[in-house]
Amino acid sequence: MIFTNGLKIIDRLVNVKSHQDHSRVKLLRPELRNRLVQDYQSKKKRLILLDYDGTLVPFVPKPSKARPDDELVDILKFLNAQENTRVVLISGRDKETLATWMHDIDIDLIAEHGAWIKEQGGDWNTLEPHAQDWKDEVRQILESYVDRTPGAFIEEKTFSLVWHYRRSSIGLGEVRARELAETLGYFTLNMNLQILEGSKVIEIKSAGINKGRAAMHFLEKDEWDFVMAIGDDWTDEDTFKALPEHAYSIKVGFGTTVARHNVKSYNEVRTILRQLRERDADKANH
Repeated sequence: MIFTNGLKIIDRLVNVKSHQDHSRVKLLRPELRNRLVQDYQSKKKRLILLDYDGTLVPFVPKPSKARPDDELVDILKFLNAQENTRVVLISGRDKETLATWMHDIDIDLIAEHGAWIKEQGGDWNTLEPHAQDWKDEVRQILESYVDRTPGAFIEEKTFSLVWHYRRSSIGLGEVRARELAETLGYFTLNMNLQILEGSKVIEIKSAGINKGRAAMHFLEKDEWDFVMAIGDDWTDEDTFKALPEHAYSIKVGFGTTVARHNVKSYNEVRTILRQLRERDADKANH
């Protein structure tokens, strides 16, 4: 009886927590989405900041399979071609992958969570130099967890290392990820490094790199009267925090966020972008 009562109490606490999370959610309902689209159409200088994985495309077991589909390419290409509209892709992906996937679109790119910036028609540049001498020691730790976690693998970027466990069994992957995060936390305690826990990944990078700093590079380029940023995980919170007061900030998924609005999935992000494209197309035809 005591055990049963304990379970009931736990269930109530979980339900209260779930209610609290949903009470903080500000869903971007159709009427508000239409207002956003109308606002977009009426403004003269527009900046759109978009995360990639989990925001424009779904997560997949093998990261290399998340290439943009034809519809997404068409939408980004169309929006980017509109007068006084700038589209910036802000991703944790490495710069080589982004450059390959987006070579036909020529939008502004931010890679590796803000480590690299490539403006339209330009070359890749960093905002500041970042150390890489920590990689060998950290890689040894990651390799030990790869050996103990079937399906896990390491991805190396210019200024970061990533431990992926999306292809591992759910229970074991989560346990090992928690152990690894704790191990890295102790190991990097006096190092200028940051540990990012994303969707089935743990990434270690230089602490001075974040999406918000990179977003500011574009926010400061003009007096934008329409700004919209969309992202799905906590690395995108730095982008949301950097936005001006009048900006539309949208988180994909639920939970605590500084974003003003939430949508349920990448499908709703596609719906927003389709509407922006349709309004631009209608405007051009009149």
